[in-house]
Amino acid sequence: MRTGSEPTTARSALRARFWLCVWGLVWAIFGTAAFALAGRPGWAVACGVLWLVITIDMTMVLRHIRQGPHYQPGPDIPPYRPPENHPP
Repeated sequence: MRTGSEPTTARSALRARFWLCVWGLVWAIFGTAAFALAGRPGWAVACGVLWLVITIDMTMVLRHIRQGPHYQPGPDIPPYRPPENHPP
């Protein structure tokens, strides 16, 4: 059911984001190790920074999943009601 307020009440597919984080984490760890062993410190640092960003994102995704149906609704949870007060 479309309410017209989708841009402000959109929900993220948290389980899909979690598995994409896992995939990215595996590659970031592999890239960090491979570039460090190959003697490419710049690329190793870039992969390490990416590793950190992915870890932070995964932490936030897991936090939202654990908070329950407010952040990870199922098919039995109705959509958010549109805001009652419109900004001037």
